[in-house]
Amino acid sequence: MAFLQIKDLSFAYPKSQEKALYNVNLTIKQGEFVLVCGVSGCGKSTLLRHIKREIQPHGRREGVVYYQGMDIEALDQKISAAEIGFVMQNPETQLVTDTVWHELAFGLENLGLSTPEIRRKVAEMASFFGIDGWFRKPVDELSGGQKQLLNLAAVMVMQPKILILDEPTAQLDPIAAQDFLATIAKINRELEVTVILTEHRLEEVFLMADKVAVMDQGKILYFDTPEQAAKLLAEGDTPSAIFKGLPSAIRIFREIKMGDTCPLSVRDGRKWLADHMIPQGKAVFALKKQDLPGLRPVIKADEIWFKYSREGQEILRGFSLKAYAGEILSVLGGNGTGKTTMLGVISGLLKPNRGKVFIKGKKIETFNSKELYQNNLAFLPQNPKALFVCDTVLEDLQEAAAALNLDKPTFKAKIDEISQELRITALHERHPYDLSGGEQQKVALAKLLLLNPQIVLLDEPTKGLDPESKEELGEILKELCRKDVAIVLVTHDIEFAAEYTDRCAMMFDGDIVSEGYAKEFFAGNNFYTTAANRMAREIFPSAVTCEDVIELCKACV
Repeated sequence: MAFLQIKDLSFAYPKSQEKALYNVNLTIKQGEFVLVCGVSGCGKSTLLRHIKREIQPHGRREGVVYYQGMDIEALDQKISAAEIGFVMQNPETQLVTDTVWHELAFGLENLGLSTPEIRRKVAEMASFFGIDGWFRKPVDELSGGQKQLLNLAAVMVMQPKILILDEPTAQLDPIAAQDFLATIAKINRELEVTVILTEHRLEEVFLMADKVAVMDQGKILYFDTPEQAAKLLAEGDTPSAIFKGLPSAIRIFREIKMGDTCPLSVRDGRKWLADHMIPQGKAVFALKKQDLPGLRPVIKADEIWFKYSREGQEILRGFSLKAYAGEILSVLGGNGTGKTTMLGVISGLLKPNRGKVFIKGKKIETFNSKELYQNNLAFLPQNPKALFVCDTVLEDLQEAAAALNLDKPTFKAKIDEISQELRITALHERHPYDLSGGEQQKVALAKLLLLNPQIVLLDEPTKGLDPESKEELGEILKELCRKDVAIVLVTHDIEFAAEYTDRCAMMFDGDIVSEGYAKEFFAGNNFYTTAANRMAREIFPSAVTCEDVIELCKACV
């Protein structure tokens, strides 16, 4: 008997003519680690939500999901709640209490456990996940990464047999993401918890999986071991959008086509380069240095200090920053270092305790709301749902466009243009909350672009986006730069920052500790760098992106 079986599952959302899932069949054994990957909107999140009865989407459904031989619709409520754990894409959605300790205890309280048993289980989980240092903190003071870790701990304290995770590392910095995934692997290996996980960042997780399910347009293309899936994806007629999301070693191997065995990891890729290209250290290629636009600073933050309460600790500690018209500036750093708070201050949503923020040479407090936000500054928060106020995507876009007081034909043309550019036209009749995380990001960005901003602040804009959508976003941001728009983005997506940004800044302990041109910045780092750089740095120290490595390899052949 299969531990989890999905049989002939098809599904369509209300008002949608196209199915989000087409005749999906999967059989998963107890204790397996299954990675589900594919482009944004291919059905990954929809599929995962069908395994957890309490959060199944509303719509037209065919087929059955069996858990240990029983239709999940017929499962006892306690079994369904405790044994099938789900960590959502957006950690804000899952938090239900006001403090960390109560969040950990909440599920156990609902299961009716005794107080001593709850305290023991909560203490064990808090220690295991390293939460004891912020055990009594209010949840609204946690960073996005801390909230995600808390969600995982709150699910694991109920001792589930299946752990489902939807883009769990989207809000984690590279080091925290590695630690998080290592924790998931440990839970899978030592507790024999079945893990089903969706990811766009495949560098670390691809080899951890026992099986890889590749999805496209609601269908399962492949369901096989990582090695076999990599071979099929590298050699077969794989849609380019999916191929762009594969680990760097696989992508570089496909372009160079040397050797018989496709490398899967950075370690394998480093050995493959050494064996098939040139001896280590024999060639060093200098890549072109990027130049600043050299225009005026439109954002200037000067010696900013900030804390959320009088008794609280300082979150920002004298940080200073300049952003220029016509450039993209990425701010990186660990979870909890103050990056999101920094955006709140320079957007005018938070008032600093000390220091000044200047927008286009004027103190930010001298602007009224209309002057600051209409045709001037736009801010995409970490949770895009904060921007949705209507029942359909189209109504949300119309609500944003109405602020511009355009005539109807211009109004409609602008919405159509941005919808086509971001590929969201087919989503117009969907409810924003029914969209995948990546689709929500694109709709929220469309709302902002309708306002013709001159300064764009983005908090984790690539969260939930597949590589092709990231590429489209990068080109949109570059086009905005050509129109002299200044862009500041906070991101954990190193690959995106390396390819599309002009400058990078590292934030640590509430301050900017270093800045530099993107290529130089990443080439000198050990952890805050790309997989391609870690793979090729012994041969091509200046190579940062996959394209850099491919170009330099071809020059050696």
